[in-house]
Amino acid sequence: MIIREASEEDTPEIVEVLKLSLGEQDLPLSESIWNFKHVENPFGKSLVFVAEEDNNIVGVRAFMRWEWKLEDKIYNTFRAVDTATHPDHQGKGIFKKLTLKAVEVAKENGDNFIFNTPNDQSRPGYLKMGWESVNKLKVALRPAYNSFWKFGDNTIDYSIKLNCSRGKVEHLCVEWNKEYGSSKTLFTPKSAEFLFWRYENNPLQQYEVFANDRVYLAAYIKIRKGLKELRISECICNENSKSEIIKIVKSLSKKFGAQVISYSPELLDLKGNLINSNIGPILTLKHLNLNKEEIMQFKEINNWSYSLGDLELF
Repeated sequence: MIIREASEEDTPEIVEVLKLSLGEQDLPLSESIWNFKHVENPFGKSLVFVAEEDNNIVGVRAFMRWEWKLEDKIYNTFRAVDTATHPDHQGKGIFKKLTLKAVEVAKENGDNFIFNTPNDQSRPGYLKMGWESVNKLKVALRPAYNSFWKFGDNTIDYSIKLNCSRGKVEHLCVEWNKEYGSSKTLFTPKSAEFLFWRYENNPLQQYEVFANDRVYLAAYIKIRKGLKELRISECICNENSKSEIIKIVKSLSKKFGAQVISYSPELLDLKGNLINSNIGPILTLKHLNLNKEEIMQFKEINNWSYSLGDLELF
């Protein structure tokens, strides 16, 4: 078996292995979607390794490139995402071989750490390979404004309303990055290019997007046991826009007939929370090139400032 870094020419075969392993019932798979995630990402191309037997790809492991920032320092990181093993080659330890090889190369390249939010079934495997649990992510929940008992149909029609130029969005991001740069917590720096890629042009999940020169907000609806949850994935704003954000969220609650609103309490405060605690998935971390002080700091969930969109799967 050969373990090697993938090339763009491998993409069609990689997609076929993903389809055979994962199916397409819950997640559409195509070359364009693969390229969206792993080639077009503004943070850079993903680190992708494949396992090959008899000139055929039988396994794939992808680490999506991401950035976190603390004060003036940018951390070059990866999120452990797509992985698959051909059904005829399972049980050979391919996932572990691919993962450890990717970790080795990322460390040699000087990248800082890898993070993800594995489920209960896959987390033990990551921990055995040197990942460490940080904590459950903080998620705030509150009743939706004016619509808690409105149980309508499940028709969802998303729209993108940009009431300003891309240049204004970029300026908003620059100012927001400056503010969080002084917070002494890790955050993902934002740009107009990133927001377009992540929310406006995302083929895996449609978002309701509202933007002006003071606020950029992206949200979508999750339906849980018949309840509509308005999930605010991103909210970038200036310090004078709190009342405006509440108006926007009220409008979206009414538009979609949501009963519950969820968001990151690290970046947004809507008041009236039912729950505001560690109820999200568990964040895990594999350090590559961090000093002892950074390792200790990043193992505390209170030292992370994140939107739900920074850490949710897509």
